[in-house]
Amino acid sequence: MAETVSVVRAGRTETYVVGEERADGSLLLLPRALPEQPARPPAARLPVVGDSVLEVDGLTVAYGAKVAVAEVSLRIRRGEIFGLLGPNGAGKTSTLSAIEGLVRPRAGTIRVDGIDIGHDAMRAKARIGVQLQATSFQPDLTITQILRLYAGLYGVRLRDGELSGRLAEVGLEAEAGKPFSQLSGGQQQRLALQIAVVHEPALLLLDEPTAGLDPQSRRRLWSRIEQLRERGGSILLTTHSMEEAQAVCDRVAIIDHGRLLTAETPGELIVKHRDDPRVREVAHGEVTLEDVFIGLTGSEVRD
Repeated sequence: MAETVSVVRAGRTETYVVGEERADGSLLLLPRALPEQPARPPAARLPVVGDSVLEVDGLTVAYGAKVAVAEVSLRIRRGEIFGLLGPNGAGKTSTLSAIEGLVRPRAGTIRVDGIDIGHDAMRAKARIGVQLQATSFQPDLTITQILRLYAGLYGVRLRDGELSGRLAEVGLEAEAGKPFSQLSGGQQQRLALQIAVVHEPALLLLDEPTAGLDPQSRRRLWSRIEQLRERGGSILLTTHSMEEAQAVCDRVAIIDHGRLLTAETPGELIVKHRDDPRVREVAHGEVTLEDVFIGLTGSEVRD
């Protein structure tokens, strides 16, 4: 039987399983698995607040004298996949960091599901899930231990059957006992996505989610993202793949030098700019979203 440890916090006693005893005497504690029980109906979803999951108004982010984002405003609707596109250094990362609550804006407001992140950061962050381009988890833990650990950090207790179901959703049920260090790049990305949505967030932020993945892994990841959207989740993603953005995004916004240039559906952008001389100059045949992007932001390589 696994050894357990009881921890008292704010007058409440919580029990954890000792996952590992390290050489220095410290313990790795994992949330205790609850016994199997009959399946319960899905947890009540977060209350719907208006039609917009994310509202950004007049966002300005600066680092000293350098203004990285200047008066950006955008809306993301419930159940929408929204792409934020821009060259390197355009302000995408600073915009995402402000939405995640990692940087304090110089000006502007951000509301997640109707909650102002500047006034109630904890409640707003609880409605956000984040998957970064590269995610590193504890290499020696199995993916089952990692998923249970991070679910516990979000206050979500997963029974063994629920854990298996979560892993099956991303095609990792056969790898349940495998250490994270032995997963392929695509498997690591799929695990990171499952962890990002383990608490059923209203808004999922994806930073280059398919970078470096083979076509099969990319398709499987997008299949899972589509499932999240069908259940009412909204997705904000950054990508350098214009082909991918054109194929999967309901709307895209192009940002450059910290300013939002446009925000429309990929089809609307193409129709609106297909006769622009800057776009025609770079197009080879039928105009694509990539042609519009390069026409509006320039052909020079950004570092």
